[in-house]
Amino acid sequence: MLRNESSDTRNRPTRGGISALNGSHGRCWCGQWFGGEAPRGEWSKQEASFVELFFDLVLVFALNRVVATSTSQLASSPSSAGRWASLLQALLLILPLMWVWSMTAYSTARFEPRRLAVQVMVLVTAFGVLLLGVVTPKAFGGSAWMFAGVYVALQAGRALVVAVALRSHWLQRLYWGILVWFCVSAVAWLLGAVAHDTARMLLWSLAIVIEYGSARLGWWVPWQKPERILAWEAAAGHLADRYQQLVLIALGETILAVGIAYTEASGSRRFPQTFGLVIAFITAVLLWRIYFYRAGEVFGSAVKSAANPARLGRVAGSAHLLMILGVAAAAIGNELVQKHPTGHTFKSWLALMLGGPALFVAGRTLLEWVVFSRVSRPRLLGIAALLLLAVPLAFAPPLVVVTVVAVVLLAIAVADARRAAGKPAEAPTPPG
Repeated sequence: MLRNESSDTRNRPTRGGISALNGSHGRCWCGQWFGGEAPRGEWSKQEASFVELFFDLVLVFALNRVVATSTSQLASSPSSAGRWASLLQALLLILPLMWVWSMTAYSTARFEPRRLAVQVMVLVTAFGVLLLGVVTPKAFGGSAWMFAGVYVALQAGRALVVAVALRSHWLQRLYWGILVWFCVSAVAWLLGAVAHDTARMLLWSLAIVIEYGSARLGWWVPWQKPERILAWEAAAGHLADRYQQLVLIALGETILAVGIAYTEASGSRRFPQTFGLVIAFITAVLLWRIYFYRAGEVFGSAVKSAANPARLGRVAGSAHLLMILGVAAAAIGNELVQKHPTGHTFKSWLALMLGGPALFVAGRTLLEWVVFSRVSRPRLLGIAALLLLAVPLAFAPPLVVVTVVAVVLLAIAVADARRAAGKPAEAPTPPG
């Protein structure tokens, strides 16, 4: 997701480790903030710290608010245009949350998360994500200013604090570039907060394109070289661990969303809602199985052993973004089933129920290429089936749609199991 590997060879990590980060510029004024040595050292543990796991719990709440808000809007909107607008609004809420998570993960990949200053930074970010979740239901209404203001303060504020703290370290240039681009996107965020309806969505879409695009370009600014800090090469194990946890919390949110919808149902719970709850759980289990077996389990090792870890890491990050969007869409679809299990399935609902799992499988297919240099046929056939089934399922009730989706996912999982039956665990063979 991030593309920030440095072309500057002075005092930077070398291939195969991170010890070079602690060279002559490793001990600097930033040590007062980050604890002796600014970047991670060889002594640093690669697994996620407890403060990062706490941050993930807060993110679950924010994601749940997006899913619940979008479900309510999709279920109550009287017009087709209103329902499609709700889908776009959900995307414009999830992508900033994912970007906050990504920037936090890359920060803790560069700086030791067990240091007090880094923990404070993560906790402040967690509080900001909490506020974003709180205002999500009215982010396109009366709370637009708060949503945009909190988000800009989180992203630009963190970049400013770290850049100042890194006063004598070569990493400082990266964070000045990040700050510049977040200030540029802040204009679109804040203008969108005072705009209305379509104008707001267009301006916030522009802000997201600026942020993701500037990262892809390496946070380039005219007065300095593009910064390319090898986060994946330096801490592939840590980032892989964080992305695996991101998938797990996203899947956990789907259970949370449908469970809350089921328990809050008024009156006696009927068979369709109960059956929908079972299908939602089975779908989450199948997504978990498809992800972790086996590319999701070993993609960190694949990136570390690759000839170009930074490039493969970026691809893996993009694959996970697709999967998270797919999981969120599936969660909204399953919650819609709890509200309207029978009756007509609107096209926007169908796009979520079929498109979400298809997007997840597409991201998982991309991850398989990262790990094993191949794309398996069952996944491609599964994506094609989900897309082609949109025609007949357009005339089926929502409960039937999600049931068919579970059957397609089951077929992919069974194909994986049959291919691996009786064989030793496959070792990563990254491309290039």
